[in-house]
Amino acid sequence: MKPRSFMGCRIKAFRRRELPVRTERCAMEPPGTAGAPGAAGRPWDEAKAFYDNLTPKKKPKSPKPENAITIAVSSRALFRMEEEQKIYNEQGVEAYVKYQLDHENEPFLPGAAFPFVKALEAVNTQLRELYPDSEELFDIVLMTNNHAQVGVRLINSINHYDLFIERFCMTGGNSPIGYLKAYHTNLYLSSDAEKVSGAIEEGIAAATIFSPSKDLEVSEKQLRVAFDGDAVLFSDESEQIVKAHGLDMFFEHEKAHENNPLAQGPLKGFLEALGKLQKKFYSKGLRMECPIRTYLVTARSAASSGARALKTLRSWGLETDEALFLAGAPKGPLLRKIRPHIFFDDQMFHVEGAKEMGTVAAHVPYGIAQKHKRPLQEKQPQNSK
Repeated sequence: MKPRSFMGCRIKAFRRRELPVRTERCAMEPPGTAGAPGAAGRPWDEAKAFYDNLTPKKKPKSPKPENAITIAVSSRALFRMEEEQKIYNEQGVEAYVKYQLDHENEPFLPGAAFPFVKALEAVNTQLRELYPDSEELFDIVLMTNNHAQVGVRLINSINHYDLFIERFCMTGGNSPIGYLKAYHTNLYLSSDAEKVSGAIEEGIAAATIFSPSKDLEVSEKQLRVAFDGDAVLFSDESEQIVKAHGLDMFFEHEKAHENNPLAQGPLKGFLEALGKLQKKFYSKGLRMECPIRTYLVTARSAASSGARALKTLRSWGLETDEALFLAGAPKGPLLRKIRPHIFFDDQMFHVEGAKEMGTVAAHVPYGIAQKHKRPLQEKQPQNSK
């Protein structure tokens, strides 16, 4: 009986104990839930937002190449790799790869194409908000002839700057042309003029990109792209007239052919792709807030030769937001005012002028302005033999 009484006393004592009341809130408990004052009156949205913030953000899905506007960028265009290139040129590929492996946790510095790529991604963000299920987006492909071992440093750099670049082509020294075609590339940017010329010859819109001589702040919310007209958007038909017969004959020719559209140039398709995305914003009533703005910046004179350029764009169903006819004046000062992320021109004279004023400029090696370079290129193999 004593043990039974003893157990009874223990049970009785336990029942008399009062459990402590929990007054503190768990660190993981969201605001507005049980345990917080006034919990009953708080909306469920607040708690949901709390848990949403705890969930890692998923990266958006890459669009299919056939649906996207594909921008292929070389590693030396996207990042600054002057030191690495110097090692490659002076010490060879093995020393170059070793250097990259030894420094693979050090991100590259941003290169000439970096602000352009960031602006493309800013446009994509707005497009995804307006059209969540659409694949009509910019798709950026890193196109490089680097050895695959260098890929880790490139990936680390891309992640460091929070860039959304999921597609890589590391060709190990082989030509990128076949890969550019496979990705339905709309524009190829590289610092290698030879590869750019090869792409142009295969009908791929391409340009050699150059870093500006000084830094110039550009918009983070609006993509701005400036184009020269002749031999960039248009063919070099009119430039051939100038070279062969002079300006007076050119003006007469343009007046006589004002209503005859010019043939297309190498970057007409890229302007068309930009226009297609612009219309997606226009259809939502966002013409004035559109995050893409295009410019025609040409040495043509408005009165004597401007009409044909504008009528050609109209005949294609295209337009630029602004058209600037400089009548032979330097383009650099005006580009400094525009502050485009990139400016395309077929003449290095204008590219150099833009660079000096702080504009990222890209050379399009197309048309009669390039003719004087070809004899030199043809002689090189003969001399090397």
